[in-house]
Amino acid sequence: MIEITRDDDVLTLTINRPEKANSLTAEMLNTLADAVSAFDGKVLILTGAGKVFSAGADLEAAKAGLAVDPVWERLSGAIAGFQGLSIAALNGALAGGACGMALACDLRIAVHSTKIFYPVMRLGFLPQPSDPPRLVQLVGPSRTKLILMAGQKITADEALQWGLIDRVVEAEDLKRTALELAADCISADRSHVAAIKGLIDA
Repeated sequence: MIEITRDDDVLTLTINRPEKANSLTAEMLNTLADAVSAFDGKVLILTGAGKVFSAGADLEAAKAGLAVDPVWERLSGAIAGFQGLSIAALNGALAGGACGMALACDLRIAVHSTKIFYPVMRLGFLPQPSDPPRLVQLVGPSRTKLILMAGQKITADEALQWGLIDRVVEAEDLKRTALELAADCISADRSHVAAIKGLIDA
């Protein structure tokens, strides 16, 4: 359910459970976290199969405790700690805990149909600890409250205006755009990629 594709220094992780809106199980989250942690290349791309990036936690798994499992933080921490360029290529809706992996990426690109929704207030859960600070850094405290407290669904155009995503593209251009944005990193020395990212994130 997680497709792992490595092409030299580019690792693409695809959530492939479209019949369940790419909802995530503990096994899938651990697979993602393990793959990111083990990757020593230059570019990481996260995407989904079908028309939804991820609906968040699998419903049955969430009821069994996945919604509060530390594996979400483990995954977002691994992405944030990656020393290359990380890109979330959002092929559709992004909801719930799955928002954390996109927030941890360096860049977020999305198709026009993308909506971002993090309904923790309605569902009675707390967001993962690192998600609110990352949201605030990207869009400010008021818009973070619109998402986390007012439960608003943010369209791709709104997200672009806010700085929550960086590009909106046609669905057929999503993968190509991600690789174009990664081109300079792919052609550079790995230590140079890490050095520049370290200067930015310091």
